[in-house]
Amino acid sequence: MTEGIDRIWPDGAERLTDDELLAAIDHEGVRVNFVASIDGAATHDGRSGGLSGPADQRYFELLRRVADVVVVGAGTVRVEGYTAMRVSDASAAWREAHGRDRHPVFAIVSRSLELDPASAIFTDAPVRPILLTTSRARGASRFEAVADVVVAGDERVDGARAAAALRERGLTRVLCEGGPTLFGAMLADDAVDELCLTVEPSLESGAAVRIAHGADVSRAMRLASVLRSGSTLFLRYARP
Repeated sequence: MTEGIDRIWPDGAERLTDDELLAAIDHEGVRVNFVASIDGAATHDGRSGGLSGPADQRYFELLRRVADVVVVGAGTVRVEGYTAMRVSDASAAWREAHGRDRHPVFAIVSRSLELDPASAIFTDAPVRPILLTTSRARGASRFEAVADVVVAGDERVDGARAAAALRERGLTRVLCEGGPTLFGAMLADDAVDELCLTVEPSLESGAAVRIAHGADVSRAMRLASVLRSGSTLFLRYARP
């Protein structure tokens, strides 16, 4: 059964269809997606997936459905157990019907390229992945057969340079799924156009991190929409 999602702002509407939800999020720009508890924790038992409920999983899939590229930090890839980037059959069919590749490109951000080119992330990929890395990374030649290696910084990957490199490849609908260190770096580089934040109704004590980690920066945002499924909120913020 599909988890019902209602819109409560800017106008009310009940049990939105996938097409109605997609209409609000199918646009260009750099979007970051996170889930958090009501006290601000970004993980449960060390994983963001531990916080995600059925409604969030539905919305998560819709965000991927419209994305040209999904960007994830290498640490998050390892912790969250990412495999080759594939969307559901329904999403693949929608994408094909709208003149897009059946699956989005998977772009992994890695400062050091400490990844395994024999991993299924690369060898089972339906679309050739991209590695966003630094000029100081070693071993780029190991990935020539399985990925496109793009230098987007020296000490660390620069979010603005990375976004520009993706745009040059025609990847204008960018979805970043974290983690917090990558999000913090992108904020520092002023590379974030939109944040989709799912607030799950749980309290998480302990040492869980926030959704953004890094240098002290402040970016003003405006509220674009509020959705609800039971006690779960979906907040979408955009640049002013």
